[in-house]
Amino acid sequence: MIAFGFWGKTRTKNSSDFLVAGRRLGPGFYTGTMAAVVLGGASTVGGVGLGYTYGISGMWLVIAIAVGLLLLSLLFAPAIQRLKVFTVAQMLQLRYGINGTQASGIVMALYTLMLVVVSTTAYATIFQVLFGTPRWLSIAIGAAIVIVYSSIGGMWSITLTDMVQFIIKTIGVFFLLLPFTWFQAGGYDGIVERLGEAAGTSHFDPMAIGVDTIITYFVIFTFGMLIGQDIWQRVFTARSPQVARWGGTAAGLYCVLYGVAGALIGTAAAALLPNLLETSGSSDDVYAAVAEEVLPTGLSGVVLAAAVAAMMSTASGALIACATVARADVTPLVLRMVGKKEAAIGEGNPEHDVKENRRFVLVLGIVATLIAMVLSDVVAALTVAYDVLVGGLLVAILGGLVWKRANGAGAVASMIVGTIVTLASMGVYAAINGDLLAGIYANEPIYWGLLTSAIVYVGVSLATKPTPPEVLQKWEDRKAGNFDESEVEEVAPSGH
Repeated sequence: MIAFGFWGKTRTKNSSDFLVAGRRLGPGFYTGTMAAVVLGGASTVGGVGLGYTYGISGMWLVIAIAVGLLLLSLLFAPAIQRLKVFTVAQMLQLRYGINGTQASGIVMALYTLMLVVVSTTAYATIFQVLFGTPRWLSIAIGAAIVIVYSSIGGMWSITLTDMVQFIIKTIGVFFLLLPFTWFQAGGYDGIVERLGEAAGTSHFDPMAIGVDTIITYFVIFTFGMLIGQDIWQRVFTARSPQVARWGGTAAGLYCVLYGVAGALIGTAAAALLPNLLETSGSSDDVYAAVAEEVLPTGLSGVVLAAAVAAMMSTASGALIACATVARADVTPLVLRMVGKKEAAIGEGNPEHDVKENRRFVLVLGIVATLIAMVLSDVVAALTVAYDVLVGGLLVAILGGLVWKRANGAGAVASMIVGTIVTLASMGVYAAINGDLLAGIYANEPIYWGLLTSAIVYVGVSLATKPTPPEVLQKWEDRKAGNFDESEVEEVAPSGH
């Protein structure tokens, strides 16, 4: 991975190369890297664990991710690619013409940072098993690798390493773990016989996980895919709108197959290792346990590498997304609050600009590593970040793409209200249940956040003046690609 990172460094000459791979990725690279970044530990290790517990219906988590990627690619990706921006907040600033939307970068930075933390913690568990090292050292080993290759070459290094990780994941899941587990379990008939008629039938019921759970997966993960900075930043790397649309569609279809494969592996594992949860206590251990059970030494190593690859690709994608948002959105916002101004991305010396981006990746990577070492329940932190991301920002982002009458006042109001209601609802449900985690993991807060955000967005937009015509015209020109790129900085325009 580090060697590929240095190879990527040779392609990195300026900020555009470092942050969005020069916007030059063709269909092969784009499809592979997009699939790699969206399919992390939750999709790989978690997907197999869900298959072990719920059978084929464990596929719905990954399918919800796939649907989000398909919707993004088919409906929005071409327009997003043509905008020539670096962050979601810059898109909001361009669409609404006000600086207030830049505050969305704070939410996005926290979300991507927690995504790095969760991925770092996940692959550290595998290093603990392999090397017998303590948790903190396992985190340090994995994080050092990701931080090094991400910081030296930016998106080009991450793209090249993601392609390697994509190939490893494909081989490990589709060509090794799936056929070996399915064969050893005896196929459909063998699994039903081993599990018993009732359990066997249940494991092949696509709705066994529960309709409520499936709906929640789609609300959180499908919507999250539509607006996450880590996903949008991959869209920015496409060399054309066509690559963004069809490359993303191919990646989405790959994700569907990946989700089904993981659930089938878990279903076979339930037949092969029926008492695993009694000894390990966690469904996340199923992936490694079944690999060691059914695969010979060497091949099982490839399958474990596939899990590490899945987690590292998500971690590196989230890390550069966090660094981009921190530099492009959060830092200028903070400096403006204290009366100072920083040169925008792309305005200074290209070499110095790359070094500045590299510093942000390095510092935030270290911060994420330290958080991973000291924070015990990282999933709860990510859940809060995900709920605030969707409950607070979804309406303003998607509304800006589809509704011309929406304005900046409505967008800012919806973001504020959606965020407050989402967090307040978590507090209410925590109080009702007498448990903070019960409030965090409740499904209802995100629904209340979305509902109030949408009502405020429409109401305030209709009650206040429309977006100025010149702002809308510039937005439409950028969205359609009708502008001279040589005259446009790779940053959002100044707000009004």
